[in-house]
Amino acid sequence: MYDKSLEKKYYELCEKRGYFEVDSNKAIQKEGKNFCIMMPPPNVTGVLHIGHALTFTLQDIITRYKRMEGYKTLYQPGLDHAGIATQNVVEKQLLAQGITKEELGREKFIEKVWEWKEQSGGKILEQMRTLGITPAWSRLRFTMDEGLANAVKKAFVKLYNEKLIVRGNYMVNWCTHDGALSDIEVEYKENKGKLYHIKYFLKDSEDFLVVATTRPETFFGDTAVMVHPDDERYIKFIGKEVLLPLSNKAVKIIADAHVDKEFGTGVVKVTPAHDMNDYEVGLRHNLEFISVFDEKGILNEHCLEFQGLERLEAREKIVQKLENLGFIEKIEEHHNQVGYCYRCNNIVEPYISKQWFVKKEIAQKSIEKVALNESQFYPNHWVNSFNAWMRDLRDWCISRQLWWGHQIPVYYCECGNEWASENTPQVCPKCNGVNFHQDKDVLDTWFSSGLWAMSTLGWGNENWGEGTLYQKEDLKNFYPNSLLITGFDILFFWVARMMFLSTDALENLPFKHIYLHALVKDEQGRKMSKSLGNVIDPNESIKEYSADILRFTLALLAVQGRDIKLSNDKLLQVRNFTNKIYNATNYLLLNERKFEDLENITLQSELAKFIHAKFQECLKQVRENLENYRFNDAANYLYRFFWDDFCDWGIELSKAQKNSVKELGSIFKEALKALHPFMPFISEYAYHRLSGTEIETTPSIMISAYPNLGPKDENIERTFSLLIESIISIRRAKSLIELGNAKIEKAYIKLNNSAMQSEIEKYQHFITLLAKCENIEFITQKLDNAICDVSENLEINIKLDNIDLSAIISRLENQKLKLEKEIAKINAMLSNEKFLSKAPKDIILQNQNALNNLKEQFEKVQMELKNLRG
Repeated sequence: MYDKSLEKKYYELCEKRGYFEVDSNKAIQKEGKNFCIMMPPPNVTGVLHIGHALTFTLQDIITRYKRMEGYKTLYQPGLDHAGIATQNVVEKQLLAQGITKEELGREKFIEKVWEWKEQSGGKILEQMRTLGITPAWSRLRFTMDEGLANAVKKAFVKLYNEKLIVRGNYMVNWCTHDGALSDIEVEYKENKGKLYHIKYFLKDSEDFLVVATTRPETFFGDTAVMVHPDDERYIKFIGKEVLLPLSNKAVKIIADAHVDKEFGTGVVKVTPAHDMNDYEVGLRHNLEFISVFDEKGILNEHCLEFQGLERLEAREKIVQKLENLGFIEKIEEHHNQVGYCYRCNNIVEPYISKQWFVKKEIAQKSIEKVALNESQFYPNHWVNSFNAWMRDLRDWCISRQLWWGHQIPVYYCECGNEWASENTPQVCPKCNGVNFHQDKDVLDTWFSSGLWAMSTLGWGNENWGEGTLYQKEDLKNFYPNSLLITGFDILFFWVARMMFLSTDALENLPFKHIYLHALVKDEQGRKMSKSLGNVIDPNESIKEYSADILRFTLALLAVQGRDIKLSNDKLLQVRNFTNKIYNATNYLLLNERKFEDLENITLQSELAKFIHAKFQECLKQVRENLENYRFNDAANYLYRFFWDDFCDWGIELSKAQKNSVKELGSIFKEALKALHPFMPFISEYAYHRLSGTEIETTPSIMISAYPNLGPKDENIERTFSLLIESIISIRRAKSLIELGNAKIEKAYIKLNNSAMQSEIEKYQHFITLLAKCENIEFITQKLDNAICDVSENLEINIKLDNIDLSAIISRLENQKLKLEKEIAKINAMLSNEKFLSKAPKDIILQNQNALNNLKEQFEKVQMELKNLRG
């Protein structure tokens, strides 16, 4: 059994030798060939999940492949500071000790966050190493480090001066705990709430209109009541006034086509300061904007005796008073979608606040360049989603009411001057005064990570000169990045932001190719969740199986555009594959002490030439599929070559041609190089064992050249393929008469192409040994009284003389009767109208599938009986 503990040893040795760095493969580098891929920086707040494992596995496969192909290769690692999430974690830790962040102060609090980042970030980096990925660790970046902070300031100041970043009062998504959120940071969930029907009495009248609302606590901020201009029920009321319940404040009844006449009563309260749609109505109708609670959700002086209550806690009390005074007509159960903060799960409120925004016009250049196919998406349908989202882009709120993050580089002087600066100013540029302060807010995390494709290459730090993190040629060599691999779920969070921020800065899209993989789900296609108990932890999978097994399993399942359905059965399948490689290595070493590199030998044996031809076929497909990011197809071709071609046939056939083993070992070593990007550890282990070397004293195969395509002997390939077909067909025919493991006297072969007979005769010893028959004879006509197996290129006959078939026929007859009964039973069920009308669709489908399977078995049994009876 392969010792998976070697993975850690091999990894540490390769990292220590600097194999993951840009010039580690200098001996095989090709002039002008550069490859760069960026690691989507995981949040420093947690541990890696199975989605991270998929992303990093695919990135590492392509990186290792390009490195072996002779590319100057940069796989850029990093971590994201995750502003909201990280601040929340540290705040909770402090509160558990009875300390608030305000008591610590901003500077001390940020020191605490840095301490936590070192602890948490270290765990994540260790997980990455355990998975076996090979980023250039010497260039590890963190979105809050000094170099990236410089890039953030440069980008902000540039956009500020171009008037693409502006500040103003906008309606934003507001979390009363975390502050402003962008649209895509709000998660909408199904909510079982209530619809409150409230009476608004007309001024100086006993008549009233009934307004339906899900948020009664906001009615103190109503500045109008709205009806549809074509709603005949209410036309006569347009222009009149109603009195708000409790406060008796008079507001006008207005008409606006925004109203849905079919929803509720057709009468809608207008609260411009607390509803996204009402905000637009308020602008159209020049209404007053009244905020009824503060940034923490605490009701203010507009809310009468409810002032000081939290907005959600106040709801029940407000409704109770409205009921007591007769303002509630009815309360209904109501299901709707409610927005929640994606980090703290707090209900999000629409709220007017002074914030910083990136104008939507920034996206125009990147939209035009994508239309010119300057970036290609894999699968290509994602370009449509990207274009649709970018066309409907709204101004992006980038300010956050946090302490942890990049503080906005804007300064305000008492003289009224406002300016942005990359460097901390000493005096106000307008009045030369020193009484100025920096904006207290920080930037949205996605603003800094949106610069990732270029900031990690030194953009914004051009004056730093030579250093360990930046080299002068980095932007020239590695921008645009060759490839981005990430989950489709952050296309709009991260990918789109990088597209327009980088294009604005450097006039080029940041990526040549963008590969978006699907989600990892369980074997039933369900999302993984703790409540379902179906979460697969990559760390546990590696402990139980190995990094190689997890990597190869994920690659096998990574079909473009399809969800990855991961299960323990799949992991077990790949463990068996790993054992197959291990056992093949041992078999080869039983026959030879060590094996030469393939490039140093000339193949002499026919079997080795055949296996080499199959390897060339595999290699061609692997290369083509890797170049097009069809990771599953590349993995499948490798799987089939090692399992079927080499182990099942190469090794088995070598038992009839012992002189082929030395050459087979050389081919196997070369194939291990092809497998290496997928399974780096067992390929390394087996390669050195077969070479008679030790990794401690010999370079790793990760910096050797990837196998190249060469000529193959097509005649030998055709001949051996026919030999294998003969063996399989004889085995099938023997199994029909229950002689599968027994040796028979003779098998008869009828070839479709009789011209191949002389070739097959030369190698018939392979057939007699592996098919367990003493002799073979070639025929041109089907034999009488013989069992027959027909395959694509030939027909096998085995004479039934002196073979007692009575027991076999009896067994098949009994099997036939049993199948007939089962078929009749299901047929009766599916013919029953009562059953069909009441049974669930999936049960009906299960029975239909079962019936089809039984019919196939029945036909097979009938055919076997026919063959046996002649």
